[in-house]
Amino acid sequence: MNSIKNLSLVLGLSLAASLSAAAGDQAAPAVSWQLQPEARVDSSGLFLNQIVKSTPPVALPQIRLAPAPPVGQTVFFSRSQILDLAQGRLAGLSITNWTGAARVKVTRRSRQLDEPEMTTLLTAVIQSNYVKNMGELELRFARSWTPLLVPDEPLTVRITEVPTAGLNPDFLAGFELWNGPERIARCQEVLQARIWRQIPVAHSRLERGQLLRDADVTMERRDLLTQRDVVLAIPAENDSLELAESVAVGMPVPNRAVRPRPLIKRGQMIDAIFEDGDLKISLKVESLQDGALGQTVRVLNPKTHRELYGKVQNEESISIAL
Repeated sequence: MNSIKNLSLVLGLSLAASLSAAAGDQAAPAVSWQLQPEARVDSSGLFLNQIVKSTPPVALPQIRLAPAPPVGQTVFFSRSQILDLAQGRLAGLSITNWTGAARVKVTRRSRQLDEPEMTTLLTAVIQSNYVKNMGELELRFARSWTPLLVPDEPLTVRITEVPTAGLNPDFLAGFELWNGPERIARCQEVLQARIWRQIPVAHSRLERGQLLRDADVTMERRDLLTQRDVVLAIPAENDSLELAESVAVGMPVPNRAVRPRPLIKRGQMIDAIFEDGDLKISLKVESLQDGALGQTVRVLNPKTHRELYGKVQNEESISIAL
């Protein structure tokens, strides 16, 4: 409302100046308004001060006349259309001293979106939404990206399609480009992905049964998409994990090669404790498998040759519920 009042005041003063000049008052030169031949606008729309200049210069407030055209399209407004739009925003306005172009060409400010910028936009959104803190994402287009005409304004990317099982070294991605509430393009491209991270790699051969914390490893930058299901870090103080299999020199440590260190070993004679309320019975049994704390293992009663199942309590006993 203040903008409209200000504009009415400006136009009113210019009209008074024109009348004063006609009466011979040299101290108040007339103000003339020139319609400009073209305007390049952003998504906010076409404004009066973008297409009208004055002599002498007068600061005009921003009065929105029309929405911006879509990217790549051109619209034209005749002088009478501009006057109608201005009068629609300023009731009772009547201006006769307009000069300049007979019509205004209005286009959208635009630029070419090239492959490096598109890659940067996609990398940022996929890193944030899918990779997160797993590692550093590197993306490339499987085929060259065709430059796209887009608004010369900030853009955002919305991912519409990625593999449900997660990223692969090569995958099909669907995405949309947006400028605020305006969708600019919908695309589908094959992308090549790498997820880089420092992971433990065997510096010398690692042997089965070795404590993981004592493993001779170095941290190397590897692609997690080609080294799937690997240990990401080795806890320095954890002595409950050991290697379940050997790992060759230069190979990452796979998750399958790490297990909780067994408290009891296969073939070990241990106590099987049967409990039922206050009743407690203990007998010697042979463990038929390795077992870590809390794990359920098979054991054999050497007298009856009957197999039983119990939960590992410590290095010497399991509990069996009656």
